[in-house]
Amino acid sequence: MYALVDCNNFYVSCERVFQPQWQDKPVVVLSNNDGCIISRSEEAKALGIGMAEPEFKIRAVLQQNNVKVFSSNYSLYGDLSQRVMGIMRLYTPNVEEYSIDEAFLDFNGVDVPNYHALGLEMRNRVQKWLSLPICVGIAPSKTLSKAANRIAKKFQGRTQGIYVIDSEEKRIKALKWLKIEDVWGIGYRTAKKLKAKNVLTAYDFTLPQLEPWIKKEMGVVGMRIKMELEGNPAIGDGSVPEQKKSIATTRSFPKQLKDYDLIRERVSTFASVTAEKLRKQNSMCHTVIVMLVADKHSIDTPKYHYSRAITLPFATNSALTISNASIQLLKDLLAGTDTVKFKKAGVIVSELVPDNAKQFNLFNDEDPRHLALMKTMDKVNSKMGSRIVRLGAQAQKTWDMNQNMLSPRYTTDINEILVVQCR
Repeated sequence: MYALVDCNNFYVSCERVFQPQWQDKPVVVLSNNDGCIISRSEEAKALGIGMAEPEFKIRAVLQQNNVKVFSSNYSLYGDLSQRVMGIMRLYTPNVEEYSIDEAFLDFNGVDVPNYHALGLEMRNRVQKWLSLPICVGIAPSKTLSKAANRIAKKFQGRTQGIYVIDSEEKRIKALKWLKIEDVWGIGYRTAKKLKAKNVLTAYDFTLPQLEPWIKKEMGVVGMRIKMELEGNPAIGDGSVPEQKKSIATTRSFPKQLKDYDLIRERVSTFASVTAEKLRKQNSMCHTVIVMLVADKHSIDTPKYHYSRAITLPFATNSALTISNASIQLLKDLLAGTDTVKFKKAGVIVSELVPDNAKQFNLFNDEDPRHLALMKTMDKVNSKMGSRIVRLGAQAQKTWDMNQNMLSPRYTTDINEILVVQCR
């Protein structure tokens, strides 16, 4: 059996842990630079506030309804997420962190006499230890556990936030309830094609007469989804993390920029963050790409997306090497765009290889001291936090995200820890 544990309205719930005065009141959390709505409380949803709506467009609605607005506080969310995952590992060592607020638990080989009671115990423990609400869906496959979790969340009054698909009757009932566009792994375009064939529910998707179409149009992925919905596990256990084929770090600027020094600091920072991501997944890259995006509504030419790439003679995950390559690419890009103002930049690395399978270059290889330096940087930053050790090109930080409604980092910064007054 598999369980899908999902934290309810996670970012909002994290804010409420340390500010309980916002319980039962409308709350939203904004994306980077206080742009769009990325998390909503149930009270905010009831007001008709949609996901991904730009904050400036609904500012009047937020003010009229006394909606509390927070800037995204990823340090807090990430720390609380790891605490939830730690609690999950008390029940099984096989925990696959699917996202910051979701995890699959594999109970194969674990003796569980009552799955519903286990789910309730997990929910109560997370609530007691962290004050975070979760829902748990348990089923014979990951896709079915996703469906069970959706039922648990939709009907919390009846399910207590726990739903177990442990019989054929429950499986059929769940599939007939689940809309085809809500099946895990089926995207918008595929759902549109399926609806055209009168496949409206997950149950319709499992009917034998649809199998030839699934094989032809969806291939192996479609057949795996079908098997999962039938209760037969067909998706990997996640014990071996899948390496990404490319890694990108991109951000929008708070205002349009054309000054080289300002953009260079951002690009160097993005390169350093990308290199850190490479090291975390034990990878190296061969190709570095720098992209710049202008506001297409403020320029006369149809071209608003600029990019340059370079293939290095050796694989690397050194922030120094990737930053230097990115800055050179930036110079080349800006050489012909003197009058253009940019609203976004990014660094992308591709042609990734495992760091233990690097092919060395006899005549042109990286300085071997970079490896020790990167290990030291990662160690210090892990201990001190906030990427306190930076490259020289980042020494003078020229830009910060707009986070005008940022809450304290209660659990990761000693200077912002919660103060309790005892009288």
